[in-house]
Amino acid sequence: MRHINSAALTAAALLTLGGSAIIAAPAAQAVVAFPSIGWQQHNCDYDGNGFDDVLIGAPGATVSGAEAAGYITVQYSSSSGLSTTKKTVLHQNTSGVPGAAEAGDGFGRAVASGDLDNDGYDDAIVGIPGEDLAGLSDAGGSLVFWGSPSGLHGNDNTWLQDPTQLRAGANFGLAVEAARYFAPDPAAPDANLRDSIAFLENDTLLFFTASPEVAARHLKAVDTGVRARDVNPLKTGGFAFRSLSHGNYNEDSWADLAISGVTTGDQPGIGATQVLHGAPSVEALGDGGAFEGGPAVVSSDFNHDGQDDLAIGDTGVGSPVGGSVSVYLGQGDLSGLDPTPAQTWTQDSPGVPGTAEAGDRWGAELSSGDTNGDGRPDLAIGAPGEDVGSVADAGAVWTLRGAPGGLTATGARSFDQNSAGIPGAAEPSDHWGGQVRLIDADKDGLFGLLAAAPGENTNDGFVWVIPASSSGLIAKGSWTYDGASLGAPVADGQFGAAIDE
Repeated sequence: MRHINSAALTAAALLTLGGSAIIAAPAAQAVVAFPSIGWQQHNCDYDGNGFDDVLIGAPGATVSGAEAAGYITVQYSSSSGLSTTKKTVLHQNTSGVPGAAEAGDGFGRAVASGDLDNDGYDDAIVGIPGEDLAGLSDAGGSLVFWGSPSGLHGNDNTWLQDPTQLRAGANFGLAVEAARYFAPDPAAPDANLRDSIAFLENDTLLFFTASPEVAARHLKAVDTGVRARDVNPLKTGGFAFRSLSHGNYNEDSWADLAISGVTTGDQPGIGATQVLHGAPSVEALGDGGAFEGGPAVVSSDFNHDGQDDLAIGDTGVGSPVGGSVSVYLGQGDLSGLDPTPAQTWTQDSPGVPGTAEAGDRWGAELSSGDTNGDGRPDLAIGAPGEDVGSVADAGAVWTLRGAPGGLTATGARSFDQNSAGIPGAAEPSDHWGGQVRLIDADKDGLFGLLAAAPGENTNDGFVWVIPASSSGLIAKGSWTYDGASLGAPVADGQFGAAIDE
């Protein structure tokens, strides 16, 4: 069993932002409870019509002859739901987009959304971790595409990169997440209610925001970087960041950030997660605890008590056979998440379809949404390494229902490409479930499933749309699409390797 050294994370000087400590015991204060934000607010309405849109990355795609240059697609939703008709395709050869499509850039390897200028239109953040800058290979960069009444456009963007020191192999933009972690102006915390961006490099967490004294679209870094070595929950040597999720775990008015990754060094590959509590200023971000498992994380109010919980998918070294998902519940006060998981699920848990097998990677991808309209968010679980019959690494997806104790297997369902009603057939290395996303595209209160198979057709990639009903997800009516359906390149694109949560 792995034991997290949480005591080491309570030192006030553990993390520094510009020389100021950010990990500290929370000060006592009177706080009005702030509602869950993990699943109701996906912040992905780029054209402001009130319907959630879909942002997908295809980081392996060849653009103008440049292999693995990558692109993103946006599908704009309406009362009719999700379609492939109204869409945008963006890459670095699109007019107005900085730089140029180059081999290995990986444009769209990570994607996220948030309203960064508080204009009512959500904005898209695109990670480009393979971007070469100043002669430095894979230094990485990112682009913000600003939302508008007509959606996203190539000529309306902002370029971002590590502002301190460009480094080869840093992979800035490896993961991104936007939320209101702190106030742009701590002197007026209720003003300028705009989201800020958390960026991961392999070993650094950086925050960017729009300062109140400048134009809202002028984003700048507000810290000198939180190093992975300082938030290594297992204290086994090195630590590599991999993923982010935000929620409200402690009932204050700020979003909290879960940072997950894996160890390196003497004991490599062990998953672990650190939480930072939001605060009025970036310097005051607080220690929200260290938790076993990773590198997949998603936030949601699974038990419907008004406070977000955290689900952690553990597929690292030392995880249960095949992988697991643990649920950490909010405690209903400023202390945040209970340090002990309320539940840990595997494929061998009673009521969960299937059998846990080595290499399944059950829990490698997670998403949350209400699939049956009962008011509680459910959890979609991707297992891209699942063998379907004798077909290796075909992949599959499960759903568990939200319940008073966190999640329940009552009504649990699983799907793969050999399930009746699901288009296609299971093939080796499709990695179906390599990305999952629950979305209510038509605002009917039911969240359907997007299940991506980035390895489909020898890494071209496809996405499946599985509808929801009052009984949960159903295979009937499922359909598929790929980059070609949206007028984008296809070959080796890994379409669906990233989908905004």
